Amino acid sequence: MSTQTKKGHLFQLTTFDIKVIGLILMVIDHFHQTFAPLGAPNWLDWFGRPVATLFFFTTVLGYSYTHSKKGYMLRLYISMVVMAILMNLTQHIIGFEQVQLINNIFRDLFIGTIFMAGIDQFEKVKQGQAAKHIALGIALFLIPFLLSVIMLPLMSSAGSTGQMLLMQVLLALNPAILLAENSIMVLLIPVLYIFRNVRWAQLLSIAVVALIYGLLGLSQWIMIFAIIPIALYSGAKGRGMKYFFYIFYPAHIIILYALAAWLY
Repeated sequence: MSTQTKKGHLFQLTTFDIKVIGLILMVIDHFHQTFAPLGAPNWLDWFGRPVATLFFFTTVLGYSYTHSKKGYMLRLYISMVVMAILMNLTQHIIGFEQVQLINNIFRDLFIGTIFMAGIDQFEKVKQGQAAKHIALGIALFLIPFLLSVIMLPLMSSAGSTGQMLLMQVLLALNPAILLAENSIMVLLIPVLYIFRNVRWAQLLSIAVVALIYGLLGLSQWIMIFAIIPIALYSGAKGRGMKYFFYIFYPAHIIILYALAAWLY
């Protein structure tokens, strides 16, 4: 990790560093998820609570600075679909019924880019064609919610094997917020994007969401600790290896799931 990225600042983190921190915490969390039937302690789950927030933050950075926002969104969408297919295949092939794989952070991140694209439209209002940009912005914000409404009756209906297979395909292709791994918390992504140039406002937004979860008595309040690496972010990208993260995410879950099933 970076120990000195700017003169006068002894310990600052790059985007790469924050991703690595997120990955380490995520592995601990998924170890708990897959090894819970074998007695993995519940407190291991606490390590995973800041993970989504860290990846929300790095996705805001990635979307903000990418050379092609459409290409960035397409990459996340393809990853979302592939991840959903891999999780279904893994469960079907291994058949470890004690653990259900619903993991797909790529869906959350892709939904977040839809919201950020909507904000981009609102920010273009000053350039002219205000009605067009406002309409596009509203439409983009509504898409993940409308897709959720459409999916509700389909998810509640039982059917033949063919219908169930079709349902799994539709679920894999659908960026509905109802299907997001972190549910409504995905709305933190557009908030972080709005304040992308105001770090203290980003940190305050995370703290407010953590406080809400705390008042509800949910362990997700531990996401508050994500503000530490985010506060230490130097503004530097650091090392590349972007495709490593896309590959590592499904790979480590499949390995942990298969190992837990074998031991069980």
